Amino acid sequence: MQERQVTIADTSYPLPDPFWVLATQNPVEQEGVYPLPEAQLDRFSMLLRVGYPSHADEVNMLRQGAERAKPSTKLAPADVGRIRDLIRHSVSIDDKIRDYIVRLGRASRHPNEVGRPHLVQMVALGVSPRAFQHILALSQVTAFLAGRDYVLPADVKSVFPDAARHRIGRSVRAEVEDLSTDTIVAELLDATPQP
Repeated sequence: MQERQVTIADTSYPLPDPFWVLATQNPVEQEGVYPLPEAQLDRFSMLLRVGYPSHADEVNMLRQGAERAKPSTKLAPADVGRIRDLIRHSVSIDDKIRDYIVRLGRASRHPNEVGRPHLVQMVALGVSPRAFQHILALSQVTAFLAGRDYVLPADVKSVFPDAARHRIGRSVRAEVEDLSTDTIVAELLDATPQP
């Protein structure tokens, strides 16, 4: 993924831009799914938890499937690159926001520094510096979609759980005590002061 190419035998094939990897993973209880190593997990921007839709949403899905609705807007691959560049260059980030992102990530590695010493025994692996880049970019997109040209701490808080949950490794003790990664992330967000 990082190299943006596929190698078959001795030949490498560059992949076009935009390049995305979208992956699904079934629950652990089902056979055929193996956990990814931390180095691979860290390359994914987000881990979204998708539950079952509500009853009304499932009925609506059946209704839409029967109507064969056509999408009203189409994007070409080049459009995606232009939008990405527009967001990157037009949505400003104050250094206080950058500092906040780093403090959140560091809190996952040293929870006692934000007043959560009980989490030291629960976290085996914290958020990596690579994640900071993803959190920053996701925060910019969130601000852009909200119609702003600047990032707020609330943007960071809204994307942090999805960007961090797959990067935080729980200790055996956390697993035994059934302390979820989402609970750890929520505590870190509550404990880390916003700018």
